[in-house]
Amino acid sequence: MRLLLVVALAVAAAAAEQRATYIVHMAKSAMPAEYADHGEWYGASLRSVSTGGAPAAKMLYSYDTVLHGFSARLTEQEASDMAGMDGVLAVNPETRYELHTTRTPEFLGLAGSEGLFPQSGTGGDVVVGVLDTGVWPESKSYDDAGLGEVPSSWKGACMAGADFNSSACNRKLVGARFFNRGYEAAMGPMDTSRESRSPRDDDGHGTHTSSTAAGSAVADADLFGFASGTARGMAPKARVAVYKVCWLGGCFSSDILAGMDAAVDDGCGVLSLSLGGGSADYSRDSVAIGAFAAMEQNVVVSCSAGNAGPGSATLSNVAPWITTVGAGTLDRDFPAYVQLGNGKNYTGVSLYAGKAPPSTPTPLVYAGNASNSTSGNLCMPGTLSPEKVQGKIVVCDRGISARVQKGFVVRDAGGAGMVLANTAANGQELVADAHLLPATGVGEKEGAAIKSYIASESKPTATIVVAGTQVDVRPSPLVAAFSSRGPNMITPEILKPDIIGPGVNILAAWTGKAGPTGLAADTRRVNFNIISGTSMSCPPAAVRSALMTTAYSTYTGGAGAPILDAATGAAATPFDYGAGHVDPTRAVEPGLVYDLGTSDYVDFLCALKYTPNMIAALARNKTYGHLRISYSTTPNGPMAPSIINNDAVQGETFLPGQIFVFGGFALRANLLGHLEQIESYAPGHQAPLSTSSRLSGASSWTEDAGSIGLLLLAGVHLPRSGTVDDSGAVSDLKPDLEPWGVLSPLLMESGRSPRGSSWTALRLLLDHLLLPRSLSRRHFGVIRSTGGGSGRN
Repeated sequence: MRLLLVVALAVAAAAAEQRATYIVHMAKSAMPAEYADHGEWYGASLRSVSTGGAPAAKMLYSYDTVLHGFSARLTEQEASDMAGMDGVLAVNPETRYELHTTRTPEFLGLAGSEGLFPQSGTGGDVVVGVLDTGVWPESKSYDDAGLGEVPSSWKGACMAGADFNSSACNRKLVGARFFNRGYEAAMGPMDTSRESRSPRDDDGHGTHTSSTAAGSAVADADLFGFASGTARGMAPKARVAVYKVCWLGGCFSSDILAGMDAAVDDGCGVLSLSLGGGSADYSRDSVAIGAFAAMEQNVVVSCSAGNAGPGSATLSNVAPWITTVGAGTLDRDFPAYVQLGNGKNYTGVSLYAGKAPPSTPTPLVYAGNASNSTSGNLCMPGTLSPEKVQGKIVVCDRGISARVQKGFVVRDAGGAGMVLANTAANGQELVADAHLLPATGVGEKEGAAIKSYIASESKPTATIVVAGTQVDVRPSPLVAAFSSRGPNMITPEILKPDIIGPGVNILAAWTGKAGPTGLAADTRRVNFNIISGTSMSCPPAAVRSALMTTAYSTYTGGAGAPILDAATGAAATPFDYGAGHVDPTRAVEPGLVYDLGTSDYVDFLCALKYTPNMIAALARNKTYGHLRISYSTTPNGPMAPSIINNDAVQGETFLPGQIFVFGGFALRANLLGHLEQIESYAPGHQAPLSTSSRLSGASSWTEDAGSIGLLLLAGVHLPRSGTVDDSGAVSDLKPDLEPWGVLSPLLMESGRSPRGSSWTALRLLLDHLLLPRSLSRRHFGVIRSTGGGSGRN
């Protein structure tokens, strides 16, 4: 027993001495005067906590744009000591993220145009930054013919490296960088026989996503004859900059932050990240932290929702300042049929393009009956008995191993073909694959019917028929079964995903260093590939979001029916598709646009009871005052917090947000400060909104669902909004035009800050038909401070 205790203590001591990567957030303004710059301060801070030994504490990156601080290799003790130092806001362990692995423009109504950039040429100055596995610059998707000079505002670079020259960039591919310090610190030196220490894409994922976002038009693109036509990105006139942050071992947050830091500083207007690492508190989520700073620089950040569907609460990248994109289907398919010996015919999908399968019936066997392994039904390597599958079509259940790899297992065991049957986890969703033997994938119901046929026949047979490309498939779009779903478990009040977009069977450019399946045994090489995932739906959504794309939950593809869920065949819900399927043709006429700014998100974080250091780590050492109102519904109803600020200077603050109060719930509001009075008006109320009264009342209130209804808060600038004097009297609350139609309850609030300055807020939903279409701010409340004040917290 004593020996075991000694061994356990020794193991624990050794683990405590092991180094891991930590992200250190610093308060930039707290730098002591004796340091010449922040880099010197960071280095001194690191040396001060280093416990010595081998290897010593080592800095990986210094950050200055998306966060203030650095990443370093630290022991647990060093990280703890660092967290206690003056000027240190947070010390967070690194996270490893994973990838969320040419008919799209036509399906979205963009045929015959330059996407969202029609004849005017608009968009040529937009640079789309893609953080992924790099780029294959030789692809025709990066041809710069017809593009003007690189925008003068662009500050990026084309980094040379292994098998990648700086001359690889041009007027289309304007930048390429790679970030591998975090990866190699965690995983050891990379195997340069398998991946390139440069921006070159050895995987294909990064080339596919970047060309999907902004690839140039390429005629006669296809994969083995499938999906033939013109392939182009959603913004073919935009520029592309790639930041290689993902490697064979994953995507490490220290590298991701370095990539985001460079991308924002270089001048990217859009960032696309098709990667994720589950959900984490916003103050510890590196992607959320980097995206917050990008948002402050007016850089749109779009991230994939994840491929963990159809289960609930499976989302990644849920911060409200990120556009979280799920995946839907196109109206294009690649049918391949299974014709059984009993005359029944079942439809599946396939991208098989090899030797034609036999046209005569072939013996059929279920893998679960052709193996001595308990997992034989999954066609895992080494589980099939050659004598039982030789010359037969094998039915394999989907799951655990890669879909195409199962075909390798069948082929190596002597099988003649494969039927890949979905299980309950995948339902009826079909994803086409470039199989190496005659094969087709079928839905769960079809798979069950085929297996039932096998069980009922002594000599079952089947024929596989690959039918090519089919378009105008209905219904479409469907929510992809693999697309991760809500609710958002970090902040359930915020609906995620935001939108869905085409992410199933997408044709785009590919690397020359990997086959279409990505498997080492696949020696085929292609210029374009068809793959699926929220990774594919994310980049075009990034571009559309940057150009005022609107989304519509009623999108039906002309069929007049709601969006369906491919996993169940039933109607999808907002937890599946968010605000709906993107409709880029409406982006140029968005009508009323609701805009959120940094202060709104900071107020949101205040409502979540974030500490000053947590907020400062996200917002990079900004300070905020303490006066706010937080709303909640009971019991446990969804809501969105709405914040009232008290600025230190006189002026108007416009407060965006919305409050949903459902039947059976109640709205309850509490003021952190002193509340004077609440007034509410029912929907449909007409009023000139002019009042003069002395307000006094309670410090909290409750409104039930019937009286408060659905409060969608929007409005306009009210320049003569009135003031509250020191006695609490409200006077001269008048808008420019009157009367306004109150479409939802009007809520009027007034109060006194702890330091004496007074404020008032007016909230209302105005009839948007009275508003100019050019209105581009989300204004629904006005506060005027009459002196004093304490800043915002």
